[in-house]
Amino acid sequence: MEENDICREWYERKSNMDKIIFATGNEHKMEEIRMILKDLDVEILSQKEAGITADVVEDGTTFEENALIKAAEIARAARNMPGYEDAVVLADDSGLEIDYLNKEPGIYSARYMGEDTSYDIKNQTLIDRLEGVENDRRTARFVCAIAAVFPDGGKTVVRGTMEGMIGYEIKGENGFGYDPIFYLPEYGCTSAQLAPEKKNELSHRGEGLRKMRTILEKKVQSEHLDA
Repeated sequence: MEENDICREWYERKSNMDKIIFATGNEHKMEEIRMILKDLDVEILSQKEAGITADVVEDGTTFEENALIKAAEIARAARNMPGYEDAVVLADDSGLEIDYLNKEPGIYSARYMGEDTSYDIKNQTLIDRLEGVENDRRTARFVCAIAAVFPDGGKTVVRGTMEGMIGYEIKGENGFGYDPIFYLPEYGCTSAQLAPEKKNELSHRGEGLRKMRTILEKKVQSEHLDA
């Protein structure tokens, strides 16, 4: 094979970002991800859909550290699977920070009160813990750190946030997790009462994914310039 053919083959393989594996099995989360990244001309697979199983220990102390740990572990598994060697692997770590509770549940949001505890119970518990607390002290935010591991071993991480407050009752059917108690004063409703399109526009995950999408687009453009 001529040197030019070798270079062309390497370039095409290097810049052909046709698969993204997102390190989650959460169907609700994948719906949001696919909606926000739909204008990227790539196949977007969940970890489960890619057939990747891994027992990832998320022992970081920040959302960013946990997202990077998860992405790196799934990327290692993907590199050994035919068809996924060149996939970009994304992972997120997200949670709810309540200022009055010293930013609890924070990075432990999914494990708060136990992973098998229903969010109806978790949400009501948080409302009860804020009993008697006035509006200006009920401030809270959703945080989402999204990490990417690229085929060349490069890594990056971004953060998205959504500011709001903790409501006084559970409301809404359009979200999941802590959405039914996360109240947005400027919209007069919880994030679980927003239409899906509006939620994606405002959400912490939406902001993080849009930042990551920009990075992915620039990376492909850079590869074209370097070729």
